[in-house]
Amino acid sequence: MTTRGAGWSLRGRLAVLVVVVGLLLIGVAAAEAVVATRNRAHIDAVLNQTGPLRAQSQELLAVLVDQETAIRGYALTGDREDLVPFDTGRQREQELATSMDRLLAGYPELHDEFGTVRQRAEQWRQAVALPVIAAIETGGAAAGQQLLTDRSRQQFDQIRIAVDVLQNGILEVRDEAAADVRSTSNLLVLLLIIAALVVLVAGVVLLTSLERMVIRPLTSLAGQVREVAVGDYGHGITGTGPPEFRRLGADVDAMRQKIAADLAEVREARERIEWVNTQLQKQAEELTRSNRDLEQFAYVASHDLQEPLRKVASFCQLLQRRYAGRLDERADQYIAFAVDGAQRMQRLINDLLAFSRIGRLTTGFTDVDLNRLMAEVAAQTEPARQYADAELTWGELPVIRGEEPLLTNLLVNLVSNSVKFRRADVPPKVHVSARLIGEDWEITCQDNGIGIEPEFADKIFVIFQRLHAKDAYPGTGIGLAIVKKIVEYHGGRVWVDTDVPEGTAIRFTLPALPADVEAANSATGADGSAADGPDPAEVGTDVAAGRADDEVVAGDGTVGAEAGGGSERPSAVAGLAQAGGGTGGMKEAVG
Repeated sequence: MTTRGAGWSLRGRLAVLVVVVGLLLIGVAAAEAVVATRNRAHIDAVLNQTGPLRAQSQELLAVLVDQETAIRGYALTGDREDLVPFDTGRQREQELATSMDRLLAGYPELHDEFGTVRQRAEQWRQAVALPVIAAIETGGAAAGQQLLTDRSRQQFDQIRIAVDVLQNGILEVRDEAAADVRSTSNLLVLLLIIAALVVLVAGVVLLTSLERMVIRPLTSLAGQVREVAVGDYGHGITGTGPPEFRRLGADVDAMRQKIAADLAEVREARERIEWVNTQLQKQAEELTRSNRDLEQFAYVASHDLQEPLRKVASFCQLLQRRYAGRLDERADQYIAFAVDGAQRMQRLINDLLAFSRIGRLTTGFTDVDLNRLMAEVAAQTEPARQYADAELTWGELPVIRGEEPLLTNLLVNLVSNSVKFRRADVPPKVHVSARLIGEDWEITCQDNGIGIEPEFADKIFVIFQRLHAKDAYPGTGIGLAIVKKIVEYHGGRVWVDTDVPEGTAIRFTLPALPADVEAANSATGADGSAADGPDPAEVGTDVAAGRADDEVVAGDGTVGAEAGGGSERPSAVAGLAQAGGGTGGMKEAVG
């Protein structure tokens, strides 16, 4: 390879090799096509021309001999039946003449010899055959025999000689065509051998070129890469061979440099991470100590701090009962302040303890039927609902994974808040419903109370955040903070829906069981709409939208059966305890 050629790309070299081999093979193929055409022509001459000509010339001689024999027989017997071979022979001679004329079109010399045969045959008929026939018809058989002389035999022998000359000519042409067939066949074999040699040489050249231009450079490059792979990231990589491999070597070396730089950064990051881990370990130890202190504080808050508060509250209440009306009005007011402060401090401590225990003191997740849970919620909130003449209803609720005590606390806080923040002179109504959205249950607690302004929708979940004075609505302001922490502990989120036309709607999500999601998906058609019946993703009813007409309330506070549902339940709590087995909404009415 010259210096100029050394700069050729691998693609260029392969292209040149392919073009050269292709041109050689095309030339050989063209030559084979020409030789094959000639060979086919020679074979055609042997099989379809000279062969049939030879056979037909022999048949022609036999036909002429039959005519001569028929004339001699007719001359001997005078029987007209003996002339039948003569007439048949003349007809067959004409057919053979037509066929041989067509086959001899490409052989002028043979055509002339065939013309001589026909001419001599016609002369024999005019000079011998027809006169004999005419003589026999007029003078009898004896007259015909007189015309069959040695001269007539010599004339017919001339026909034989002409046919022999024609047959010899046809044989020579056939032998020449057969020789041409052998010659062209040998040439075809030679061309095929040349084509095979061209392919073989091209393959050898290709393998040699691949060995020198591809395999060796790649082997060298792979060896350098392996040296880097075992950890020698400072080893430079250079490519050899065609320009493509030199560029590949440069790219691999650039990658090596980038990896080396990244490894240096990784080492630095690892050192920083180790330092951070050390700090985190120290912080974890500090957090462990702090948690122990917090647990100790919680113990103190639940026992030691509440004991003095109970004493203060108890003695203040004793003072209030024993000396009420004996002191002046100002003293009674001071005592009332002291009692109220001690009681509020106890409530704050208890709420803080409850808030801190969420997620820390756990009983483990189990399957919780929210329908059964609502019965417990109704029982716990019954005193407040009786005082406010409140109505609690709920639709069909799902079974979810969670901690039953925490979920009970969650719903109790929501229902209590709805009852507490009611409108004056309007009986409170609280409704709990659920619907499946994606892989989560969205549970809604909606009431007809005073509502929440949109700008305060996020503040109500902040601990100790109050929107009203404690004189207007009692409480510590920690209930919704507990709700938010319980929901987030269960993997959901909670928010206030400010788009409801009346009251407050607090919505929160809880992860649905896989079976509920699969059932909802199987009940949904391919176009996303329900295949049959109501939307399976929506469970329960919406009181604010006026869709609670499937629930019947008895005037005495008992829970009536659903519309068309069958038997009644004797009491509110008893009916609620069976809510998990119902098929419609449940209602707790207190009047």
